[in-house]
Amino acid sequence: MTCDAGQNSPAAVLFDMDGTLVDSEKLWSVALDDYAKHRGGALTEATREAMVGSNMTRSMRMLLADVGIPDSDAEVDAASQWVAARMVELFELGLPWRPGGPEALRGARSLGIPTALVTSTIRSLTEKALETLGRDSFDVTVCGDEVGGNNKPHPEPYLKAARLLGVDPAECVAIEDSPTGVASAEAAGCLVIAIPCEVPLQPGPHRVLRDSLEDVDFAALGELFTRAA
Repeated sequence: MTCDAGQNSPAAVLFDMDGTLVDSEKLWSVALDDYAKHRGGALTEATREAMVGSNMTRSMRMLLADVGIPDSDAEVDAASQWVAARMVELFELGLPWRPGGPEALRGARSLGIPTALVTSTIRSLTEKALETLGRDSFDVTVCGDEVGGNNKPHPEPYLKAARLLGVDPAECVAIEDSPTGVASAEAAGCLVIAIPCEVPLQPGPHRVLRDSLEDVDFAALGELFTRAA
């Protein structure tokens, strides 16, 4: 991953965070389960799977429904604060990388390709995660509470990242792990490298499936556009 980018390189690489760069989905499961128990209920497996790649507000509404509590704005806010505080505790215990995560970030940066972090996680938690990821790993970061409620699978998170970088999203590669995130990036016009973590991903015309970030050749990303054409 030390070659020059070359003319066929993408305009930018847009990285998802949870489940893509770091193995934090398991930490989210702990926090969500803890909150359900705190409220005298339990989080079902189906609901937890539906939350993968989603934003905090939508996830809290699903969580409250699972434990039988009306999802008023006040309850959603209280649940969000409780889960966010628990996630800070878990992040501070250590945020594990997904296989190939550090090498992927170093590889993109060494080639001079602009990078963005595009996550459904709120800014306060993302700032904590950046202590592991490295703030200088990204030219811009877009968080789940910074897109005016137009969260994944809406295309706005990826469109905003492209706007901030000053690039055409159709010339960008997004790297995602969830159906929600893949749908967001594809709707924005990005080519997607889809690497499943907690839930399966299906083939599609604008995505390339890989088993791990270790299987991604960042020096040859431009070739993916030719193959997908």
